[in-house]
Amino acid sequence: MQGTGGEILGAQLVREGVTDVFGVPGLQLDHALDGLAKQDRGLRFLTTRHEQGAAYMADGYARTSGRAGTFMVVPGPGALNVGAALATAYACSSPVVGIVGQLPRHALGRGLGLLHEIPDQTGFLRGLTKWHALARTVEEIPTLVNEAYSVALSGRPRPVAIEVPMDVLAASGEADLCEPKRTKAGLRPAPEEVVGVAARIRASRKPLIYVGRGVQASEATGDLQRVAETLNAPVVMSRNGRGSLSDRHRLAFPAFAADALLEEADLVLCVGTRFLTASGAPRAAAPGHSVILVNIDSADLGPPRKADMTVCADAKEFLKALAGELSGAGTRYWESSTLDSVRDWCRRQIEAVTPQAEWVKALRAGIPDNGVLINDLTQVGYLAAAGYPVYEPDTFVTAGYQGTLGYAFPTGLGARLSRPERMHVAVLGDGGFGWALQELATAKRYGIGLTTVVFNDDCFGNVKRIQETEFGNIIGADLTNPDFVALGEAFGISSLRIGDPGSLAGALNELSGETAPTLIEVPVGAMPSPWHLLVDQLRPTRGVEGC
Repeated sequence: MQGTGGEILGAQLVREGVTDVFGVPGLQLDHALDGLAKQDRGLRFLTTRHEQGAAYMADGYARTSGRAGTFMVVPGPGALNVGAALATAYACSSPVVGIVGQLPRHALGRGLGLLHEIPDQTGFLRGLTKWHALARTVEEIPTLVNEAYSVALSGRPRPVAIEVPMDVLAASGEADLCEPKRTKAGLRPAPEEVVGVAARIRASRKPLIYVGRGVQASEATGDLQRVAETLNAPVVMSRNGRGSLSDRHRLAFPAFAADALLEEADLVLCVGTRFLTASGAPRAAAPGHSVILVNIDSADLGPPRKADMTVCADAKEFLKALAGELSGAGTRYWESSTLDSVRDWCRRQIEAVTPQAEWVKALRAGIPDNGVLINDLTQVGYLAAAGYPVYEPDTFVTAGYQGTLGYAFPTGLGARLSRPERMHVAVLGDGGFGWALQELATAKRYGIGLTTVVFNDDCFGNVKRIQETEFGNIIGADLTNPDFVALGEAFGISSLRIGDPGSLAGALNELSGETAPTLIEVPVGAMPSPWHLLVDQLRPTRGVEGC
């Protein structure tokens, strides 16, 4: 193909199957956007009101669809503004491709004070991505774009970035477009590794399965269920792994049940998880038990974890092979009464955190089984992380260990665009919503049918409660908010205010088929701490049997 770098960039994006690019235009991207505009096959550029919103939308787009999400921003402040979103995508193993503008080649690294110049933009992006490249010629643009999508989607999915200098985008040249690479087959375990794991499991009395995001990322939920049912083994899902097994399943347990079950288990099979506490320490279990770690990322198989066996493999490839090896193995000896006792204890822990529990029930009652909840860091959201029942894979989106406040609204917009046939609900507090409320304009402009629920207590509620209880002083926690209903209406978005859980459930039910954006404000007061369900080492007071 002959053309400018921008035209060749656009053509290769089309080859990769890209249909949506989120971004903010600017001088260094002029030829890139011209290249996108000249494509004749359904390539859409969605302008956001902040670069952070563009990258979050790309993350949401990727998180619920299994396809890579794409954003495009100018260098300097544009690149810096996507930092939190890239960090979130990295923490949550999300395949995001960032195309970032750069200074002209002759000015790179020289500190000439050109527009948007910052020291070592390349180093900044490299630190937040799985793979990075700088295109120095028109001819190499297709190859780098092709490699970017392959790397983002293969192995452990994570964000990647390509920098393209503005003079490369403007230059004319000739380049060979690349056919999309098939996603690399998942890394298979060695047959002897599977046999070894199966032998250890057969020798155990009470095996426990602990899973993270890797199970859903590799589309291994069906294989997980087969293994769990073969062994009658409980499955504990990390907060980022929720949805790996339906919460309706008798073997499904939330993360805060881990320590109760670990006390009883004599073998723990960990698949697609870091298997660490929030403080970065290995999870504790009963003395003498066996730990088997399975992860596609070798970095998550080593210290500080202590394992009897490690397998570096794709979760699906491993679980599929293990299910075959265990066929006919017979069930283990977890008593139904024990599992029922733990499950009942979990239910009581959730219901005791009120009024959050009532709001979480309302969300579940109002959202279809296949609807997607994008859960921010807010008082109701904290409890939802532990107590919102998840029934299908990829229907519960979190910020992972990054804990990026305010990510849920823009991430939800991208998620809804990728799966418009499903209901998507973003849950935020008034503090978090302030991070990206300008993207109401984006929701309206592109008719993105996301339902956004803002629980408004006029403060950073978690911060304020901690300050009051631990220090007796309040500083920086109170907020001055707009009238959120009036704000939504000012953007042309249907907005309403709701005061009780029953009304919220009813409103969500009515909105389940809505194709336009909706904003719901829920005024609330101070709420009790849910942190005892989210921190490590939560245990029943009298052991598993006395839960």
